[in-house]
Amino acid sequence: MARFVVSFRLPDAFDEDFIVLIPRHRAFINRLIEDSIIEANAISADRSRGWVTMNGQHTAAIKSIIEQFPLYHFLREVEIDELFIYDSTSGRFPRISLN
Repeated sequence: MARFVVSFRLPDAFDEDFIVLIPRHRAFINRLIEDSIIEANAISADRSRGWVTMNGQHTAAIKSIIEQFPLYHFLREVEIDELFIYDSTSGRFPRISLN
């Protein structure tokens, strides 16, 4: 299975239509994390950009999932890139503490 990073821009202002979808969007993201489809989900501190690291067979499969995001219609400049290398602390053994 391949790993992808999805990057996108969020709207400049969050209107009521956007805000009302946030709980449904978070629930959807959490389910995908539990199913190991999403590895990481991040939004910039200024809430202008986002990144999602995902597992899937190919770009079309990832695109299909992204299009199901409740906030999808608000996302701009969505880009999907297949990763060659993805290192993180989550895939390593925990540090041993002798305390």
